[in-house]
Amino acid sequence: MNNVSKNKKKKKKQEIDENSLKFEIASELGLADKIRKEGWAGLTAKESGRIGGIMTARKKQQQKKG
Repeated sequence: MNNVSKNKKKKKKQEIDENSLKFEIASELGLADKIRKEGWAGLTAKESGRIGGIMTARKKQQQKKG
């Protein structure tokens, strides 16, 4: 397997991980039903920003752990 294929697979896995984290946080904030009905575009800027902020904080925590 060449480096391009490895990078694509790694990127794909990272995208899946980020999407699952994003939905997990949205669920914790009580936004899961809204996302299912209206999609991600149905969120307000405040809601999207809150999700992004929590994602960033969690990623930093994970990096510190190992």
